[in-house]
Amino acid sequence: MLTKREFCAFTALSAVLPAARAQGYPGKPVTIVVPQAPGGTNDAVGRILAQKLTEKYGQVFNIDNRAGAGGNIGTELASRAPKDGYTLLLTISSTQAINPALYRRTGFDPVKDFDPIAPIGVVPNVLVVHPSFPARDLKGFIAAAKAKSPSYQYASAGNGSLNHLLGEMLNRSAGLQLEHVPYKGVGPALTDMLGGQVSVGFASLPSCLEFVRAGKLVALGVSSPKRSSALPDVPAIGEVISGFAGELWVGLFALHGTPDAITKQLADDVTLVMNAPDALAKLKALGVEPLSGGPTALAAMLKQDIARWEPIVKASGARVD
Repeated sequence: MLTKREFCAFTALSAVLPAARAQGYPGKPVTIVVPQAPGGTNDAVGRILAQKLTEKYGQVFNIDNRAGAGGNIGTELASRAPKDGYTLLLTISSTQAINPALYRRTGFDPVKDFDPIAPIGVVPNVLVVHPSFPARDLKGFIAAAKAKSPSYQYASAGNGSLNHLLGEMLNRSAGLQLEHVPYKGVGPALTDMLGGQVSVGFASLPSCLEFVRAGKLVALGVSSPKRSSALPDVPAIGEVISGFAGELWVGLFALHGTPDAITKQLADDVTLVMNAPDALAKLKALGVEPLSGGPTALAAMLKQDIARWEPIVKASGARVD
């Protein structure tokens, strides 16, 4: 995130460097493909980004939701569009970094088919339990899970989803034997957790924040390396289990082969508009921690997560044909 002084300097610098920008871009509406359904975290972030870019350029940036197959359908669709900067992909780390190891065929290559533009934000998952669970902190949870035979079940949004793999990571790192119960999305999983049918689960912070604040679920830890500003009293799981971390990031990509001048212009302008105070406030209200860094940072995040999740997917046994 830029400081106020850096933001002002960046704004001034952008105004005096027209030669580095793509001439005439954008000259028509731009489509941002979001390969998840409306109402989710990525969709909400995308609408903030689209509004800010529309204001910046005076051209409409449209969100096109193309959900299905864990994000594969929309991502493959985007990969086949013309490489002219008028189709962009706003996606999440689970689609780009987990799906290649999970699905026998995704229809796209996350590295070869796309050029990174900028990271937008990062979202931790939260380890939550039903209020009836006999523990109120992570150490107590681990002790209770080890003492129960068979151990507790944990809910996820589906086989190979990030919250499934975080549960497997927790099993491996804490010596637990939690039983995985996959659902068709985080909504149904949370419904059963709220009803007490399943006691434990990982859920993205935006999806469960209101339930935690209302006392309908108890948050034991966040999956980010540091505590979340949205839940400052909830520890990072890594405070108890050294090295435990796994977050969902949101990033903007262009199709590989898009002119470099357009990619650079977008990288600069996305950083600029998403560091505006109103954009930062909207992201934080969603439970999204804003990120900056441009193409190099996003490329490094993607590479790191592909390497991190591939062995965990294989160890979990999850596979989608």
